[in-house]
Amino acid sequence: MNDTATSAKPHALQLKDIRKSFGNVDVIHGIDLEIEEGEFIVFVGPSGCGKSTLLRLIAGLDDPTSGDINLEGRRVNTVPASERGLSMVFQSYALYPHMTIAQNLSFGLENLRMDKAEIQKRIDDAAKLLQIDHLMSRRPGQLSGGQRQRVAIGRAIVREPIIFLFDEPLSNLDAELRLQMRVEISDLHAKLGNTMIYVTHDQIEAMTMADRIVVLRGGYIEQVGRPLDLYNNPANKFVAGFLGAPQMNFLEGSLDGNVMTLDCGMVRDVPVAEPRNGKVTLGIRPENIHVDLEGKGDETVTVQNFEQLGAVTYIYAEFANGDKLTVQHAHQIPLQKGQEIGVSFPTESFHLFDADEKAMGLTR
Repeated sequence: MNDTATSAKPHALQLKDIRKSFGNVDVIHGIDLEIEEGEFIVFVGPSGCGKSTLLRLIAGLDDPTSGDINLEGRRVNTVPASERGLSMVFQSYALYPHMTIAQNLSFGLENLRMDKAEIQKRIDDAAKLLQIDHLMSRRPGQLSGGQRQRVAIGRAIVREPIIFLFDEPLSNLDAELRLQMRVEISDLHAKLGNTMIYVTHDQIEAMTMADRIVVLRGGYIEQVGRPLDLYNNPANKFVAGFLGAPQMNFLEGSLDGNVMTLDCGMVRDVPVAEPRNGKVTLGIRPENIHVDLEGKGDETVTVQNFEQLGAVTYIYAEFANGDKLTVQHAHQIPLQKGQEIGVSFPTESFHLFDADEKAMGLTR
């Protein structure tokens, strides 16, 4: 979805200059964001960046200090959480242990005094969609972590919300189950078509699930965009370093016109759109560095350590001045600690950041 697209329909969600303070501590600093109907939006950032606080403000669990929260064009700042038409899935499953799965799914609808036939239909549809229909008579303690998370999602589905809110729902699962649930939640979004807002600190979840990612730091939005747009064109050094595993390499140096001289000794002409002088940081992703075992290349580095995972090899190397370099090689490769290897840096893979850590324009 194009960030600049306009529509006659109101946005599914619009945040206008949202601020939140706890006492004298400001945690959200004037956030503006528009989310379209049907989008899968992921809030991502390190611990303490404000992503869960922002989700709680949207849900109505906390009140903003100032600013407007609009749902489908309606200001909802003073509307109670129970009346906003949203459903939230928490990090903890928050299931009632003494109730069966069917009772857990129906409980919220019964409190709304919904017709019993409608309740049963919604439960049956959600159970079938999530493939938990054979678990209806069990209790949460009899289920695996993945099954309990499906029940928690089912409880959100039966409410038929305007927007689904997910607060780090996979954090308590092991790596294999997280992968499985990522796929299942993405498939669920495709089937339901509802707007979903998903909070995580895991950049892999963000990259694989989102239509658009909202990168947060210190209560500010650093960048919003499609996953690969952010990966390929980060607005600043923080976004560049946060998205991608292994992390982007950063090498310090200076720029004189369009000539870059790095502390590690490398000198290169760089295609800067506006030549300038001053400190710069070169960013280059591990997968974009070429390796030559005979020591040929732009520079020579010493292998400090390596990880051979079969399909890929990670090399942790060091320049003569001590600067570190991580290389991701797409194949198996014979290596020894202390070995000198050649590395090459394709100019088209460069990311350049100025002294303020903002991305500098390069002509590709």
